[in-house]
Amino acid sequence: MTTPRRDGFYMPAEFAAHSATIMIWCERPGSWTYGAAPARPVFAEIIKTISLGEKVYLAVSASGRDSAEKLLAQQITNGSVELWETQTDDCWARDMAPTFLKRGNEVRGVDWEFNAWGGAVDGLYSHWDRDDKFAAFACGKLGLKSYSARPFVLEGGSVHSNGKGTVITTEECLLSAGRNPLLTKLQIEKNLKEYLGAERVIWLPYGVCGDETNGHVDNICAFADENTVILGWTEEDGEQGRRCDQNAKVLEDAGLKIIKLPFPEKPVTFTQRDLDGFTYEKGEIERNLNEPLAASYVNFYVCNAAVIVPVFGDKNDGKALKILQGAFPSKKIVPVFARELILGGGNIHCLTQQIPR
Repeated sequence: MTTPRRDGFYMPAEFAAHSATIMIWCERPGSWTYGAAPARPVFAEIIKTISLGEKVYLAVSASGRDSAEKLLAQQITNGSVELWETQTDDCWARDMAPTFLKRGNEVRGVDWEFNAWGGAVDGLYSHWDRDDKFAAFACGKLGLKSYSARPFVLEGGSVHSNGKGTVITTEECLLSAGRNPLLTKLQIEKNLKEYLGAERVIWLPYGVCGDETNGHVDNICAFADENTVILGWTEEDGEQGRRCDQNAKVLEDAGLKIIKLPFPEKPVTFTQRDLDGFTYEKGEIERNLNEPLAASYVNFYVCNAAVIVPVFGDKNDGKALKILQGAFPSKKIVPVFARELILGGGNIHCLTQQIPR
């Protein structure tokens, strides 16, 4: 059985040119408050920015289509946004969509198994079959060949590539009991190399404290260029500070330049008004009053037109934007107020999946 690596395919860096981005319109009542009405304009803002430089394929349900058409009428009319009608369980395209690879001008997808971030062990909801089918659906819509990596469980937010053979991930996520418990770390690394066309895997110990994805790398560390990473950082003592120190040591030992990006100074937490807006199904993780969320500026998305950065109305917003402008000097830095997104459990990068050019 062939693999991408054997066939010469590799995962390009996110900062390389895209042909398009895949997103999924928000709807799930247990993730998005008040019927997703507060979140949808934020989704539309992100989609409009991305569509300035590349096409956006937006998956929508029959019931959500009308709201998407109203908020994105101009982009749909001019063809920069194309709607795909399908039903999913939620909207985290980074984790459900294929991971796209290149060989010369040819693009193919990888279809991982998806189990809602932990399956029966600590998954966030009890039924995820429609999400699990989305990668195959997307490759079919795009007319792309795909590799099945099943039964290997992986979410796109758990890996970043520099496009030159190096992939970063976290032990906290990929070695968690709900992913691939029958595989050793060495076997998991071999799968990453085979299906991402990588030569080296850098294992960070940790993600962000409280990240319900078991510590996805895209919330703690991302590549700015082939040899430079942006690392979520705090100078404070405590658990997150300890995690940051250990991650930095691994990256230094790997020979990478580190740009430290602060976390928001003030924690983002659930209010009673937020909680009143959720409607949970049986088996779904419920939120709690004052529960802190894993807010991070590292969950930005590098598209052709800009670097789209989540901000939170925090003292460190401006500092983070300035640091990112220095890291991406040729890109426009576009802040998006992302509180409604983090209430759903993720952020801008989690909602997007790039298709390389």
